[in-house]
Amino acid sequence: MGGLLLDLQSAGVPHAQKKLTSNSSSITEFLLLAFADTRQLQLLHFWLFLGIYLAALLGNGLIITAVACDHRLHTPMYFFLLNLSLLDLGSISTTVPKSMANSLWDSRAISYSGCTAQVFFFTFLFVAEYCVLTIMAYDRYVAICQPLHYGTLLGSRACVHMAAAAWGSGFLNAVLHTANTFSLPLCQGNAVDQFFCEIPQILKLSCSRSYLTEVGLLVLSACLAFGCFVFILFSYVQIFRVVLRIPSDQGRHKAFSTCLPHLAVVSLFISTATFAYLKPPSISSPVLDLVVAVLYSVVPPAVNPLLYSMRNQELKDALRKMMNGLASSWVLRTLSLKIQEGLTALSPLEQSKQILS
Repeated sequence: MGGLLLDLQSAGVPHAQKKLTSNSSSITEFLLLAFADTRQLQLLHFWLFLGIYLAALLGNGLIITAVACDHRLHTPMYFFLLNLSLLDLGSISTTVPKSMANSLWDSRAISYSGCTAQVFFFTFLFVAEYCVLTIMAYDRYVAICQPLHYGTLLGSRACVHMAAAAWGSGFLNAVLHTANTFSLPLCQGNAVDQFFCEIPQILKLSCSRSYLTEVGLLVLSACLAFGCFVFILFSYVQIFRVVLRIPSDQGRHKAFSTCLPHLAVVSLFISTATFAYLKPPSISSPVLDLVVAVLYSVVPPAVNPLLYSMRNQELKDALRKMMNGLASSWVLRTLSLKIQEGLTALSPLEQSKQILS
């Protein structure tokens, strides 16, 4: 957070391409940071992001469908995984499509309302996802360390309440931060040094000292996030202590197969976000900020389905069963259409003979 403060204090010189304004009411659009200047690299960025976006849609969509359709996956762990996939879909859909469109049409502009919407939804989904990851750590802690109390502590009603609390926390944070950020007077132009609108970059455009209230809210949010991190860390310390005492190799493998994917997702999420917001100003640069932003906003939603499906046999079996069912349905439908086409080509008398035979 200290790095963010120094970045904000040093952002007093307008960029050459910034539109100088006396306050935010005269700004009708913002200029996002472009990935490339040449047309070839812009198109490369478009196709690369399109591939990542489609992979995220496919992976998370398959997990949502499998969990919703397979009754064997109607457990607390997969209920929270379904929520995580929904949040990942929303998160990547908030940032990537606009960046792709700008590269395709050789533009940097985003409307004022569009920028506000990006800040709101990204904050909402980012905070809610962090809360869901914390709840998933609690789920694994109870399942492994207190298995006899699992049904009591994580019943259907408790799971719904915890998920609702995660989504509600994200919504409340998004309302507070978005309203406070866009109520600030913006005196440093309209060029955002990021490929999507995010709060620290908007604060750099604000007038001197006017951003301190929002920084205070960010510090409070960071303290709460650190509390969640400590809880996740404590949960996994207890989990590993119990797992390592399991006598059978099969039991240890089953426990690790449900914990390690979640731990990998949490590590990727926290490490990239922490580096993005707490890195020293001395190593900050537009290129580095861009790469780190991609790592914490674009990569996790695309990689999470892969991490969860690699070691989870139940999820792999459910996906395989679903794909086999879809393939069988397609084959039966194709055969049915072929038979109908064949009957249509026959005369009425021949059709009746064919049906009777």
